[in-house]
Amino acid sequence: MRLHELKPPKGARKVRKRVGRGEGSGWGKTAGRGSKGQGSRSGGNVSPGFEGGQMPLQRRLPKRGFFNIFKKKYALINLRDLAGFEAGSVIDSQGLAAAGLIKKPDLKVKLLGQGQVDKPLILKVDSVSAKARQAVEAAGGSVEITVK
Repeated sequence: MRLHELKPPKGARKVRKRVGRGEGSGWGKTAGRGSKGQGSRSGGNVSPGFEGGQMPLQRRLPKRGFFNIFKKKYALINLRDLAGFEAGSVIDSQGLAAAGLIKKPDLKVKLLGQGQVDKPLILKVDSVSAKARQAVEAAGGSVEITVK
């Protein structure tokens, strides 16, 4: 087999349907939109969830609970995740993002106490659990709370 003999498998490439290009094409005149009504007009169609004027399902169902729009979102890091860092290194959100432990460096970081830390580390995080702080300080490290 040569490079010029390669071709896509049968059915992999489909020709785009061109509507409104004459009666002979089978998609002329109304171009598959039917005749008359909101759906046949340009720019006109019903929004998702619209039920013809009947009260829509998402409005008929009872609402429950409470959604706090002021909730603070934290990227959670456990002590076991810090095993790859060298002793005495300063770990902040930029370092955690570079190591791939959090997605973005501008996220708030909370340190949790699952696992052990056996080397002194200097941590700069936004929040820390009591167990995690105790474990880091027992290993000779320190935890600084930064304010974002």
